[in-house]
Amino acid sequence: MERRIYLKSMAWQEGLSIMMEKLAECCVPKNEIVDSCSSLHRVTGNIVRAKRSSPHFAASAMDGYALRAKDTFGISEREPRWLELGVQAIQVDTGDPIPQGMDAVVMLEDVLQVGERGILLQAPVVPWNHVRPVGEDLVEGEVLLPIHHLIRPQDQGALLAGGVLQVEVRRKPRVGILPTGDEIRPPEAELQIGDIVDSNSRVLASLVQEWGGEATVWPITPDQPYLLEEAMLQMAESQDILVIIAGSSQGRDDYTAQLIEKHGELYLHGVAIKPGKPVALGEVRGKPTIGIPGYPVSAFLTAHLFLEPWVKNLQGLSKMPPSTLDAVISKKVFSSLGSEEFVRVKVGKVGDRWVAAPLSRGAGVTMSLVRADGILRVPRLQEGFHEGETVPVELLRPITELEETLVCIGSHDLTLDVLSSHMKARGGNGGLASAHVGSLTGILALRKREAHFAGIHLLDPETGDYNRTYLQRFLPERDVALMNLVYRTQVLIVPKGNPLNIRTLEDLVRPGIRFINRQGGSGTRVLLDYLLQRQGLNKEKIIGYEREEFTHLGVAVAVASGSADVGLGIQSAAEALGLDYIFIGEERYDLAIPSEYLEEPRMQAMISVVQSKDFQEAVLALGGYDVRETGIFYT
Repeated sequence: MERRIYLKSMAWQEGLSIMMEKLAECCVPKNEIVDSCSSLHRVTGNIVRAKRSSPHFAASAMDGYALRAKDTFGISEREPRWLELGVQAIQVDTGDPIPQGMDAVVMLEDVLQVGERGILLQAPVVPWNHVRPVGEDLVEGEVLLPIHHLIRPQDQGALLAGGVLQVEVRRKPRVGILPTGDEIRPPEAELQIGDIVDSNSRVLASLVQEWGGEATVWPITPDQPYLLEEAMLQMAESQDILVIIAGSSQGRDDYTAQLIEKHGELYLHGVAIKPGKPVALGEVRGKPTIGIPGYPVSAFLTAHLFLEPWVKNLQGLSKMPPSTLDAVISKKVFSSLGSEEFVRVKVGKVGDRWVAAPLSRGAGVTMSLVRADGILRVPRLQEGFHEGETVPVELLRPITELEETLVCIGSHDLTLDVLSSHMKARGGNGGLASAHVGSLTGILALRKREAHFAGIHLLDPETGDYNRTYLQRFLPERDVALMNLVYRTQVLIVPKGNPLNIRTLEDLVRPGIRFINRQGGSGTRVLLDYLLQRQGLNKEKIIGYEREEFTHLGVAVAVASGSADVGLGIQSAAEALGLDYIFIGEERYDLAIPSEYLEEPRMQAMISVVQSKDFQEAVLALGGYDVRETGIFYT
């Protein structure tokens, strides 16, 4: 098939609107009948009316005695009166039918005495006292539920009480999902170099289910036009919406747009969003058809933009706007003009304001979605946001959970993830929102009051001490407590077997040795520069000195993948990926906590976890750590 470039890169809202308008007449909700007991989270397809009243008989609302109200007129404390059991008073329980001729109920506790003569009352009873009349709850013919109502548990109760044993609901939209690509493999496959796991199908299928649809995932189809065409047409025979994963860009094996155009109409190819530009929107045999990019973040975001509205539309629903809040952005966000960018952020409340810390912006970084608390949209005609600017954030987590979250900005360490997990295991909802930006940036975040604490490990070359002098230099007017989290081992991380026989820092300047560095401002970078200077080694001779990673695991991955021969990082990162390492030295990793946050319940909860035996044992199990001073505050 002929290779095509993007037809047009328009605003996503315009593209969706065009698609909705063109398919409005042929794509309408369809109904089906289901048992009311199985109708939870289904959408009503018509007005639902009661088929019977509830209660359908006059019933006692209390445990007591049914009687005629007129038999009690004139009774008082001075003139109590006996009512004959079985004639003037009949015992009833809650829910019992009111005996014929009776029109009131007196509660057991209002009966002065029960004896052979009957019951003794000292107060009159008004007609219909403690009696549930016919139709008190609902009346036959009454509207129980409107059309396009999402059925809840309490709604099911009303349906059954009203005699509605079956209910007409919108049929679940059927969404066919076609994963494509020569390199795509099922999750259980043994991967070879170049293979990519098909995680997108499961994510999209679960999203469809969450939105009220029914997803069917087709077998993975190679990049062969006739096979793709056959699978697409097969989906069109039975499905309401067609989703084709990958093949929507303009590479050699991208055929989605051409196939849509061949068997239907292509409305749009390329939208002005980032990530997710290579989207194709159209119809095949009257079915909405969406070509979704293969990168996981792009697939997730474009599914929310284009697939969710269609799944909701075929149920008679509209996509609800997300919950939002205004937050201060913790660092400058750059964005190119012309595309609306969706930036994933961590969110937490520090003091009386919300703070948003941007996460990795790569379209293939799945964990940025896992870690994200919200989405920051950068408008098409804006080049980003300034640090400290207040921005609207669309929430991905409940605000109640975010209110319990502690914001940690600073150096990366694997123990922070362990700490957050242990905090949640104790019943906390929030845990930690961590942004790995380096020790110095963490201290600056404390100065700007954008974090509850910072993880830092900054060596003072003059004193040999850690962290204190930096806090005094950058936060001279703020009272900051310093609590040890761990002592950890810094190592040179090398491939298994150490094939290049790297033994010391001097080997970094050997010809052909490719190094992977940590970012400027990180404690590891400060340590490296200190050691290089002390040994008289010229950093300009190190190949890759300017190549940076923001986490220790990032350094380890670079070595494990073969893109670097050696990197400086912590021992636990090397052990996590089965790499070898050469000991360089031990360093102290502390948490810098402004004193005004120390007494907050969530901070106290965190400190308690750090000082617990369970947490410390979990840290030691990682390897490369010492907990001899963990949880101790330095004066």
